[in-house]
Amino acid sequence: MSIPANLRTQKGDTVSVHYVGKYVGGKAFDTSIESEAKKAGLYNRARDYKPIVVKLGSGQVIPGFEEALLGMAVNEEKEVTIPPEKAYGKTGKHPMAGKTLVFKLRVTNIKRG
Repeated sequence: MSIPANLRTQKGDTVSVHYVGKYVGGKAFDTSIESEAKKAGLYNRARDYKPIVVKLGSGQVIPGFEEALLGMAVNEEKEVTIPPEKAYGKTGKHPMAGKTLVFKLRVTNIKRG
């Protein structure tokens, strides 16, 4: 059964999302999921592992991450490959500039406008 458009994310929504960020090849660099962090050797006791909250259209996250969230529904999962130009740029000072990133996303909540 398909999900109606009014139950999918759109610009202006505040979306809660769990994610696992990996480099091409599979090495994880960040996640909002405690069990994934432990598995990848990234666990930090001081961190609060919970979905991140993103207001779509506000530029809080890299463009490719935000674009991937548009049109998703609660509990929908998606894996996206984000090229450098939609992540941290092809060049520059950011340590992840020039890298293609792979994110596994799962929307946990959508708040309208």
